[in-house]
Amino acid sequence: MKPYLPNLLCKAMLALICMVFLHTRTFSQHLVLGNEKLKIEAGLNFGPTFFLGDLGGNYGRGSAFLKDLNLEETKLMKGAFISVYPTDWLGFRVAGQITYVSGKDDIINTDGEHETYRKERNLDFKSKVWEAYAAVELYPLMMFNLYDDYNPRLKPYGVLGVGVFNFNPQGSLTASNGTKTWYNLQPLRTEGQGMTEYPSRKIYNLTQINIPMGFGLKYDLSDRVTIGTEFLYRKTFTDYIDDLSTTYIDPIYFDNYLSVQDASIARKIHDKTNSLTTPGNRTIPGEQRGNAKNMDAYFSTVLKVGIRFGQIYGSSSERNAARQTRCPHFY
Repeated sequence: MKPYLPNLLCKAMLALICMVFLHTRTFSQHLVLGNEKLKIEAGLNFGPTFFLGDLGGNYGRGSAFLKDLNLEETKLMKGAFISVYPTDWLGFRVAGQITYVSGKDDIINTDGEHETYRKERNLDFKSKVWEAYAAVELYPLMMFNLYDDYNPRLKPYGVLGVGVFNFNPQGSLTASNGTKTWYNLQPLRTEGQGMTEYPSRKIYNLTQINIPMGFGLKYDLSDRVTIGTEFLYRKTFTDYIDDLSTTYIDPIYFDNYLSVQDASIARKIHDKTNSLTTPGNRTIPGEQRGNAKNMDAYFSTVLKVGIRFGQIYGSSSERNAARQTRCPHFY
């Protein structure tokens, strides 16, 4: 994804929100889809993001989910969304978000041999992540309710969608004076991507597909304003968000594919092994570097604030009836 595309996406979403707002202010009525009243909600969300990959981790063997989180590497996700509701139990959402992900081997606790290996590997990475996705929201309480006027303030829901995200992993080298410099890792072919000597290792794309899935709770503060919290996990189909997946390569091949300067950087950055007992220890080609069995992933837990557009109820009597039939527990 080129750098101007995220800005273009944000501008397009902002323009759409403005058009919806102007439309509802001008006509002051519901849009109509068949015989159903179409409701539109737009808003913002923000909250922590967590990365799950080969880099970093916690005690014991590397794990594919929560056990391997490094809370020190928590980042902030920010985004905007527009949801359209043709019925009370079904919604369609489009959203755009930005966050960062990162991982470090040197922060792992060394209580045993498995985490000691990862700490000795001594790699790190960071990456900005842009994403845009479309998803379906399902509200089970509204789907299976027995009353047409059932409308609680608190509503649980599930989310499932498909999206596209862009990443660009960077790794660091630290000079003797302590200065740290970050380099884009994909062009350096750190695991032999695109080299004829490693034919199974293709150059990975920086723009990939993901599958967002999760659940949330939405609460109606008023007829217009909603707040909520949402857990959203992103399944991806790449193991290179952290530029780490398979085995170490023979560094001699960097000279065949990179400039002199880049080859020098690649040799240093692809293998930063630092033994806890013998500093400066290096690996041999073919030795394990990452775990290709598990794809990388990331997830977020965000707070959402939304505003509904258009006329909420057809009449004042309809509004009063909806309020009176809400369960007092949710007030």
